[in-house]
Amino acid sequence: MDTLTDVLNHIRSSGALLGRTLANPPWSATFAEQASLSLVTMLRGEAWIVDSSASYRLEPHDIAIVVGPDACDVTSDPDASPAPLYIQTEAGICLDDAGNTADSIGLGTRTCGTQLDADDAMLTGTFTVAGRVADRLLSALPRVVVVPRGAQRTAGLRLLEAEIAREEPGQQAVLDRLLDLVLVGALRDWFALPDVQAPGWYQAASDPIVGTALAAIHDTYDQPWTIELLARQAHVSRATLARRFTELLGEPPMSYLAGWRLCVAADLLERGDITVESVAREVGYSSAYALSAAFNREYGVRPSQYRRDIARQSELVSQAG
Repeated sequence: MDTLTDVLNHIRSSGALLGRTLANPPWSATFAEQASLSLVTMLRGEAWIVDSSASYRLEPHDIAIVVGPDACDVTSDPDASPAPLYIQTEAGICLDDAGNTADSIGLGTRTCGTQLDADDAMLTGTFTVAGRVADRLLSALPRVVVVPRGAQRTAGLRLLEAEIAREEPGQQAVLDRLLDLVLVGALRDWFALPDVQAPGWYQAASDPIVGTALAAIHDTYDQPWTIELLARQAHVSRATLARRFTELLGEPPMSYLAGWRLCVAADLLERGDITVESVAREVGYSSAYALSAAFNREYGVRPSQYRRDIARQSELVSQAG
């Protein structure tokens, strides 16, 4: 398994907030869902994503990915600054500019705006994810990623556009899977753009030496890997693997392995009541004590305390919502 696949297995839509906005210029919409990733594309017309002082133009069927929970605006005219048609909240509720529920903009299931035959049509979807594994991807992306239509190599967006217009049993499941497909395709296409510096772990996946070692680590990180065993897996010497791995990823193989194990351990601690001992065994540590020592060195807190801190944060977020 390559690193991108492993990371994206932790970023999957489920019951995703996905919808269309139909409006005539000038218009704007504010997205304040506190999502980890937001996908925006124009099905008809042009728009700009406005974030702080920067604006990003979207032509029809360009795909934009907005990273992070901070609110952002999408508008037909960044110079006109029209009042928001709606403000979409974390709960998926649309409010008008005065803070009232914007019931008047509903045009059917997953569709809002001014009229069905409006000049502009925008499609948006959000992903809410958390965890150390997902951070590997999120930290490698700028605030806004734009993939031009001409650089897209998959048909996911066309399929998503067709499906959102249907109202049939199983639609949410289909939309979730298509949204995942669009995200994966957009990320691969963006990393492939000539002016983009892809992260080392992405570039390394296609390296015949390092890619083999990375796949072994991600497929079986619970195994007692050594530099010698990884080198044997890649059919090179230990020195060759260590040098090439460090050149591409900025750290030696065993350091990467340790970091990945701890990322997975942290996510396992967040997801349930699995014991620290079981987590340790699952990610390749000989005992809870060994995991605890390594975890504390990496994150400055013991696994049990980390779990309590995450649970407390989740409770506070729920109370605030």
